[in-house]
Amino acid sequence: MAALKCLVVDSMHESLFPLLTEIGWDIDYQPALTRDEIKRKHVGYDGLIVRSKTTIDRDLLGENPSVRFIGRAGAGIDNLDVDYLHEKGIHILHASEGNRDAVGEYTVGALLALMRNIPRADLQVRQRVWEREGNRGEEIMGKTIGIIGYGNMGQAFARRLAGFGCNVLAYDKYKTGFSDAVCREVTEQEIVEQADILSLHIPLTPETKGMVSRAYLDRFKKSIILVNAARGEIVSLTDLATCVETGKVRGAVLDVLENEKLPTLTPAQQQAFDTLTGKTNVIFTPHIAGWTYESHVKINVALVQKIDALKLAH
Repeated sequence: MAALKCLVVDSMHESLFPLLTEIGWDIDYQPALTRDEIKRKHVGYDGLIVRSKTTIDRDLLGENPSVRFIGRAGAGIDNLDVDYLHEKGIHILHASEGNRDAVGEYTVGALLALMRNIPRADLQVRQRVWEREGNRGEEIMGKTIGIIGYGNMGQAFARRLAGFGCNVLAYDKYKTGFSDAVCREVTEQEIVEQADILSLHIPLTPETKGMVSRAYLDRFKKSIILVNAARGEIVSLTDLATCVETGKVRGAVLDVLENEKLPTLTPAQQQAFDTLTGKTNVIFTPHIAGWTYESHVKINVALVQKIDALKLAH
């Protein structure tokens, strides 16, 4: 009986391969394949593992795919045509459990760095400027933190806030009954009315794309700090820049951007980017919230466990 065959088309941590072999899979590791090459290559494979290199859709796999699952080595599935995959009966597996701890830690760390002026103070000291009063910060303790989306990432962030003495509120359009010792389930309007800090932990979908606009931010009763370690296209860069300028948003942590291919920014995006990079109350990082040495392995473990649970017949 032939082993099940899996095509891996993105660069992966080496821990993936013994994990797959142990559960009876043959692996063909081809991280350099182009999209056109994947179109020709995938036929005859039972599984396909990807990260974010290419969109998985009808154009790629065709009308009669042999692939029985798509394994997304990461949290989001915005590069997968979910409707097409469901139509073809192809299982969608992703590994958001794998980097939730990394995202939870990053979000707390970046928020602390912003509120305590750590990047600015570090730069000043390196320039031989010793400015204490100008870098007086504020504490998380006593603040109300609103979390939008209470899945793996939102929950990981909330758990790490438990020791800070803050008020954690969460809204999830698709979940109810999740209040616990670290978080209170509320309506979106309650977050709008009470939040000092807003942290986004939702996937990119047609519904959430561009959701955080100027109109959205203007609803908030307080001048808020915005944290986005989810997906960049959820937040309009130009609208965020406007709200930072007006003080409606008094600080921002941006691990993701509406357009992360910086040489291709539109003129409006470039103007907004220039505005935001000129602010010391905005922290940028290059999509690293879930990017740790540990999460690299944890993602593979979570993904292989889900592949094994399918129990696909040979």
